[in-house]
Amino acid sequence: MGSLSTEAGCQAIREAWNCTSLEKAESFLTTQGSSAPLELENFVSNKFNPSTQHLDAINPKTGKVFARVPVSSAQEVDEAVKNATDAFKSWSKTTVAVRSKYLQKIAQLIQENHELFAVWESLDQGKTLARARVEVDRAISNFNYFSTFILHQETAARMIDGVALTYEHRSPAGVFALISPWNMPLYLLTWKIAPCLAFGCTAVAKPSEVTSMSAFLLCEVFRQSGLPSGVMNVVFGDGPTTGSALVRSPLVKGVSFTGGTATGIQIRKDTADQIYKHLSLELGGKNPTLVFDDVDLTKAVETAAMAAFENQGEICLCGSRIYVQSSIYDRFVSTFTSYVQDNYKRGGRMGAVVSLPHYRKIRSYLELAASEEAQFVIGEIPAADPQDGLWIDPVILTGVSTSSRVMREEIFGPVVTIAKFETEEEAVELANDNPNGLAAVLLTKDGARIRRVGEQIEAGLVWVNCWLVRELGTPFGGMKNSGTGREGGEYSRDVFTVVRTLHIPM
Repeated sequence: MGSLSTEAGCQAIREAWNCTSLEKAESFLTTQGSSAPLELENFVSNKFNPSTQHLDAINPKTGKVFARVPVSSAQEVDEAVKNATDAFKSWSKTTVAVRSKYLQKIAQLIQENHELFAVWESLDQGKTLARARVEVDRAISNFNYFSTFILHQETAARMIDGVALTYEHRSPAGVFALISPWNMPLYLLTWKIAPCLAFGCTAVAKPSEVTSMSAFLLCEVFRQSGLPSGVMNVVFGDGPTTGSALVRSPLVKGVSFTGGTATGIQIRKDTADQIYKHLSLELGGKNPTLVFDDVDLTKAVETAAMAAFENQGEICLCGSRIYVQSSIYDRFVSTFTSYVQDNYKRGGRMGAVVSLPHYRKIRSYLELAASEEAQFVIGEIPAADPQDGLWIDPVILTGVSTSSRVMREEIFGPVVTIAKFETEEEAVELANDNPNGLAAVLLTKDGARIRRVGEQIEAGLVWVNCWLVRELGTPFGGMKNSGTGREGGEYSRDVFTVVRTLHIPM
């Protein structure tokens, strides 16, 4: 376990850093934390800075306030951006070897404090501790991957016969706004921070105001790593106040955002007159799972259930629309239902949903499903006013119209619809019948069908007989309303660098 330096000037960091197990954290929240919530602070130029405006952060599993999160003003955002701009002048000139060592040090510090991050990620977001541990592992992988990627880059050189040699030269793009969502707070924030720093950019990050705790702890990791002042800054706050000020800043040269489609559209509007800005927007999904009749039913059910209900369905890549070939439809529904009932239980593999507004959103879709006479195979409409945490048990719906909002809109919770199809052509048509196109799951043993169907699905990521498998060099992003741009390996390099072509005469 990494030790906390006495130089840490923020009381909340000192208190949170001592909660190295779930038991310690829960004990702290029950005693001191209940009367004096942790007061998070912004992190600018390697210093923690208190704010005057705050909002409450709740523990979804209990519904009780445990922290106060800053709502950073436009002035506070501007100060962070200016510091990042000053730091860019020197950071952008560091060698890849130097940047690589910093990223490796950050990865090491997260590893040393692995359980600390997992505990607070679980308490803050509502996910299970087991799921949180997986996401801490992935955050470490993000820094390790890009720390080595930048040491082995290639560029292109071409000859104009007898005239000139041309070659491509890349340089860091500038200061970036890195804005991450609440469902996988640490993993998705580090997915942006690691390549941003690796390719020589500086940044101001804004995590979701709903789940700010792991980003707050990460600030102390940056400080302990010795990262130069101003290279990585974190401001907390909501979208309209803090996020908008950040993306609108003329000093910000690019925005990497993961979150809802509506916010992505607003970012496009806010930056419409800033043509120079690099935009990478990974937005919502309403992803299909296609189950053909040649599958191993047991394995297909397990994969489809994981894709539907992992992290309470609060993953943009979840397969929430399941389509099953008619010849095995009844068997699949029966087997799938039994498997979910046995394996996705409250407090076991199912955590609480993230916030009261989100709880009410999910509930509203279930009310709509009931009004449209959908069949609740399992699950029910949860209480209007939850008393003991924000818990929603898995819901399996059948008989939902393809035109229903339940079928077409991203619910982002433990709700899945199951419908049938007859032919391969119909399966593709149903899969593509949605304005989103982020991901899809294809379950079949037929090798020719894998290519035929997989290459027709309008989705940026297609998993065949698996789900959530990632190689960090592959392009990550969606089609249609699920976003623009790709990140991962060389694709992240495209986001965070600018390229020029030099022509040298023979």
